[in-house]
Amino acid sequence: MEKGANRGPGKPGAGFSGHGRKRGAAEPPGSQEQSQGSGKMGPQQERGPGTEPTVPQHDNLSLFLGRNFSRLGELVGAHPWPFLLLPLLLSGGLGVGFLFLPQRQANDIEGQFTPLAGPAKSERRFVQEHFPTRDSERFSAQRLSTEGAFASLIAVSASGDNILTAGAFGELLRLDGAVQGLSVPGGEPVTQLSYPDLCVRSNGSCSSPNPLLAAVQGDPARIETLLPRLTYPVSQGSVSLATFLGGVQTAPGARRVQAAKALRLVYYLREDEAADRERSSQWLENFVKRIPAELEALNLTAVQVAYFTSISRQQEFEGNIKKVIPLFSITYFLTITFSITSCIRFDCVRNIVWVASFGVLSSGLAVLSSFGLLLLCGVPFVVTVANAPFLILGVGVDDMFIMISCWQQTNPKNKVEKRIAKTYAEAAVSITITTLTDVLAFYIGIMTPFQSVKSFCLYTGTAFVFCYLYNITFLGAVLALNGKREEGNRHWLICRKVKDVVQPSRSCLYNMCCVGGSTDKSSEREGEHPMNKFFRKYYGPFLTNIWTKVVVVLLYGGFLASSIYGCTQIKEGIDLRNLASDDSYVIQYYDWEDEYFSEYGPRIMVTVTENVLYWDPSIRNDIENCMESLENNSYVDESLSESWLRVYENVAKILSLNINNKAFFMGNFSVLFKLFPEFEWDIDIRYKEIAASRFFIQTVNVTTAVDEKNLLNQLRGLAMDCKIPLIVYHPAFIYYDQYIVIVQNTIQNIGIATGVMLCVSLLLIPHPLCSLWVTFAIASVIVGVAGFMTYWDVNLDSISMINLVICIGFSVDFSAHISYAFVSSEKSTVNERGVDALYLLGYPVLQGAISTILGVIVLSAAQAYIFRTFFKIMFLVILFGAVHGLVFIPVFLTFFGICGRSLNKTGNIKTIGEKSSFINTQNPSNVGCYENRTYNEGANFLPGNVVRLPNDIEMEKPNSGYFRSRQVANGSIPISQNHDSSSCLYQNNAVMAYRKKIKQLHDEGKINPDCP
Repeated sequence: MEKGANRGPGKPGAGFSGHGRKRGAAEPPGSQEQSQGSGKMGPQQERGPGTEPTVPQHDNLSLFLGRNFSRLGELVGAHPWPFLLLPLLLSGGLGVGFLFLPQRQANDIEGQFTPLAGPAKSERRFVQEHFPTRDSERFSAQRLSTEGAFASLIAVSASGDNILTAGAFGELLRLDGAVQGLSVPGGEPVTQLSYPDLCVRSNGSCSSPNPLLAAVQGDPARIETLLPRLTYPVSQGSVSLATFLGGVQTAPGARRVQAAKALRLVYYLREDEAADRERSSQWLENFVKRIPAELEALNLTAVQVAYFTSISRQQEFEGNIKKVIPLFSITYFLTITFSITSCIRFDCVRNIVWVASFGVLSSGLAVLSSFGLLLLCGVPFVVTVANAPFLILGVGVDDMFIMISCWQQTNPKNKVEKRIAKTYAEAAVSITITTLTDVLAFYIGIMTPFQSVKSFCLYTGTAFVFCYLYNITFLGAVLALNGKREEGNRHWLICRKVKDVVQPSRSCLYNMCCVGGSTDKSSEREGEHPMNKFFRKYYGPFLTNIWTKVVVVLLYGGFLASSIYGCTQIKEGIDLRNLASDDSYVIQYYDWEDEYFSEYGPRIMVTVTENVLYWDPSIRNDIENCMESLENNSYVDESLSESWLRVYENVAKILSLNINNKAFFMGNFSVLFKLFPEFEWDIDIRYKEIAASRFFIQTVNVTTAVDEKNLLNQLRGLAMDCKIPLIVYHPAFIYYDQYIVIVQNTIQNIGIATGVMLCVSLLLIPHPLCSLWVTFAIASVIVGVAGFMTYWDVNLDSISMINLVICIGFSVDFSAHISYAFVSSEKSTVNERGVDALYLLGYPVLQGAISTILGVIVLSAAQAYIFRTFFKIMFLVILFGAVHGLVFIPVFLTFFGICGRSLNKTGNIKTIGEKSSFINTQNPSNVGCYENRTYNEGANFLPGNVVRLPNDIEMEKPNSGYFRSRQVANGSIPISQNHDSSSCLYQNNAVMAYRKKIKQLHDEGKINPDCP
């Protein structure tokens, strides 16, 4: 017959679904005897010999996982080197994928932070198809289908009064000359291309950077002559100043300009051909490099200048990655320091500093392998993925604490193979479950329409998988090698054998540094950790006090009310300025733009998308009605609209032209285009039919994200209600589209993920009501995080959406384990169950929370919004998750005793006998035969509770009914099954003989070493 070591511990319900320990939390002395063989089967009726007990589905799953991980652990313990070296080799091989990192970087802001299938993208394709631009011949900024290629400067009066002065314009003309003089190498070696060589053109000349600059014709004094005739926002009937003049002060009751505080210069460059785009991009890059020095050389005193280009946002966004890389080394240092400090022991043999160090390395290998694999597979690498290593490091270290905690609960006198097998049966099952919930949460996040979120979730979810695999292979191998060192009673640092008995004749320092290997003689384990004692002796009783519960309920009410209010105030959408770092030159430009140029918003194209009968007066009337409905919107200034059809009708009236039939309508276009040549760009004529046409409306007071969302929804709604097929479009709508999907998609992902987590909870937690408590905790944490985002100035955007998905997985980690520990407790009252759950879970939850926060805390010092947001939300997730796990859930569970187990308990003592009626039928793990026992908490052992079953240890077991019921409840005293009501009480020597026989069977390997 094989020995128990070859069968593994075989403890029913090991790990998460066994004792309710979160990831291998410490057990109180005697708790193993208490739960041995209990199988967590719940109350049972008396069974006759041969009757099979019922094993719930969740225990079947735990038995299956525990049994297989036990076998894996035994294999790792017996042959650690392959499990140590293979992950290193695999990481090295997959790490080759980082060679492709430059090719895989996909940091295009539009591609990453706008919905992949946003309506504005299809609208843009329609506009580009029907209204192509020709920048070298007929440039018009309002007719661009994209932002264009440009450099822009905002000049603000240094005195803060008026920039429309001769002195200010003198400096502006000098500034304009410096910008236009910037050049880049041309196609030939000696050729230099300046702005006039690359500028957009209209009517054969470069488009002016500002109408007023062109109007003064090089003489700054002329601005004072022009000022009395200037009107705002339109001057001289057709010159728009809305986007060029800011902080304007007009005369009361009139639009005549009296003063202005800011003026904008915009230098557009050609993009028609690929060569034009390349040279324009080079000029802009040179502009960004040289303009600071040029501004310094100009020594401007009358004006202050901020600058921005069409490539600035992208450049600053990509630069964020370089700035955050140094923070990773700080995180690594903090994590290693915390791990070593948390795992250090004042025992030179039991010290596990090396395991802690290699545990951090295991997380690093997981990042290397997962990222390398996905880079090899061609998955885009975006800047949001740079957050992942910080998170993975924290979670990986959390799993390491679990493995170590379980290892320390094993008997140091057992073989390493047995200790690793038991560690895996206890810890690996729990790690599997928590990894499953985290990975599911991330992979559900892949369903989002934002590529930045897709990439982050794919990279992070895959890294979690590798982190899990390396923890049960690489870290397990390190733990096994460390166990072999302990087995030889060798020093943790120099690996030399040391004495295990304190030397009274030597100094305290010698005994601390050179004597080790002690164990708790009563439990044959390492001593109780002080933090576990704190939760058992102080915190648990304090939390379950009635007055403390009242305070906790009140605190939760305040928390929930604050969170719900915050949710109603949350802001949506990502502010594009947040894609740059805090010290970027673009921040000043954005600030001045908001301050001086926010009155007039984007100029919207209103496009008729189908061939309609424009010559039909009723159709023209429908088009006019559509335009009027758009102009009546609160965000639109009707006086600034532009319609070729209105102008055409006026021209027809003035010139008495007939435009009421197709031939005349189409034939008289030449008259319209001669008078207004720009309208030719607004009518797409194909095969003598008008395939599409467009008009323009001017928006106003679009200053906040709420305004942008309302503008988009209202204009699109009005367009859909029109009888004429219309679309409304502006390049900014590409970014506004996020408002349409962000809330809907966030709720969808959270809902699906929460449903999946509920299913996982129902499978693993034996009571449905407690599974609902887990779901409640998930919802509560999500509401809390979303609500407190408002108080911490975090918007709901694609970046925060990532963290809300993460929130679900971590909520499960904290809440599911504490709930299961509560329902699995053998204690008789709800308060005792709460204390017991906190004793088992408190310290691991605290360790996990601290390690995860340490993993991301350095991001709080980042200068980029993306990384600070990641820290803020992760901090809220971990804080609220830990508070729910350590405060709210334990208290709430004590209000519902129904979640606990029934008072009738059933347990098993597992032996490895040669023959038994239970072998291969009752024991799914094939771990020998059982000696069933049934007892009742709260009452002395009664003959009626006896179940007669074969005794497999070949020795009469003494009746222990005379022992106190509390000892029975604690599982510290074996209970007789072989004596009926006529059996007499055995003397103490019989009890001692029986225990001696049990110990002998332990030593001979004929009884499972987990048995008491």
